[in-house]
Amino acid sequence: MTQGGPPASDRRVRRTHAALRGALIRLVEDRELSQISVADVAEGAGVSRSTFYDHYRDVHELAEAACTGMIDELVGVMTALGGDPETGDPIESLQTFFTALGEHASLYRSLLGPQGSARVIDHIRRRMAAAGLMRSTGKSAATPDDPHNVPAAFVAGALVGVATDWLQRGCAHTPSEMARLTWPILSDCHFDAHAAAPPPRP
Repeated sequence: MTQGGPPASDRRVRRTHAALRGALIRLVEDRELSQISVADVAEGAGVSRSTFYDHYRDVHELAEAACTGMIDELVGVMTALGGDPETGDPIESLQTFFTALGEHASLYRSLLGPQGSARVIDHIRRRMAAAGLMRSTGKSAATPDDPHNVPAAFVAGALVGVATDWLQRGCAHTPSEMARLTWPILSDCHFDAHAAAPPPRP
């Protein structure tokens, strides 16, 4: 182990994961996820098939890991979605969201579509709902004890649905257009839901 740093084995694992995910992302730009084999990914990453299976069961599991990892990074920069003018521009945050999806449209289309991954869809929805709850409560992180926040869950589900439809339709609108079209609807839903919400139980 290097003093002050992670064990060499941990660094190797991270490098292997990064190589496999990078290879998959490159491959999925040219063909559908269902047409990509373990051998394709291993060759693109410069590793053996046995090394691939040391880390993932199949290409679909790798795709899920790649997607959830990118979504976690993306949600981290979408700090303005709640509409607080002090935290930034919500339309810019939405444009960042749609731009990121569009850059890897084939991958997200495969995982969010009719034959996609329930795990990825649920992960995106939960991460966005948690981010909305954090903004509305001022917390720095969501916890398992947080109450069910209907407005945050509603907005998160609506955004995932709009994004999925956009991907399935071939990203007909630009990310900038999607942001401008989406924000008024999401903000109305969010604030109307807050106004109609019953007071918390004592």
